[in-house]
Amino acid sequence: MKNYRAELVGVFGDPVDGNPTGVTMEAAFADKGLNYRYLTMKVLPEDLEDAMRSLHVLHMKGINLTMPHKIKVIPLLNELSEAAGIIGAVNTVALREDGTLFGENTDGKGFVQALHNRGISLEGKNITLLGAGGAAKAIGVECALAGAAAITIINRTLERARELADTLKKHTKTEVSCEQWESCHRIPENTDILINGTSIGLHPNGDQKPDIDYNGITPNMIAADVVFNPVDTLFLKEAEKQGAVAVNGLGMLACQAALNFKLWTGVEPSLKVMEDTLRKEFQ
Repeated sequence: MKNYRAELVGVFGDPVDGNPTGVTMEAAFADKGLNYRYLTMKVLPEDLEDAMRSLHVLHMKGINLTMPHKIKVIPLLNELSEAAGIIGAVNTVALREDGTLFGENTDGKGFVQALHNRGISLEGKNITLLGAGGAAKAIGVECALAGAAAITIINRTLERARELADTLKKHTKTEVSCEQWESCHRIPENTDILINGTSIGLHPNGDQKPDIDYNGITPNMIAADVVFNPVDTLFLKEAEKQGAVAVNGLGMLACQAALNFKLWTGVEPSLKVMEDTLRKEFQ
């Protein structure tokens, strides 16, 4: 008998109007012939608990969480992944067959996977991380879990950098140090991978770039950006001028979406379909 009921997933957030995840998810569902729908839903902070109950009521497969819900959702879940527990934030929830809610954080995992897809390993590498906010924290944790030898956190607020450093030292074996972000900040010479973990350069501020000394970037470094719109940021363009290998934020976004897709459906999506769809959105 033909099934007219689609399986439902989506995202809860506020603001959420500019979230492009649904476009790439819908394209990937169509590519695999899956009868799924991705709903982009505005949920206010005071309504989060009711919204999470709706997963059971509507028999949804799961949900993404964006700001301001990534931390507040945790008490409403039954289980967390190792990374989500360390990070203290969740961006993806799966409703299991037994009715329990499993929380995952795919922000950092998507970043690591994007590097692996470019043939870049984190094992034994020295990482310099610009920023200590939510995205930077997720990336720092996943880099450490992936075997990074050392991570240097550079942040305007030194106390916040130290909080992230303490988290990494407590839960991983990676060496961690902090630096106060000064004007035209010098990048440590032993850096293997330089990561912009901030939103500097994100549309509509595409004319901005992190305030660092770009002459300190060398050809043996890899420069990676979490910013995905524009795809080719000023940060990456400046790094490429110095001979560094550039890894844009589009790959991270697509890999993150692919991890969510598989968690909900059990099917491996076409990463190319997801990346191509996102690229068209940001042209």
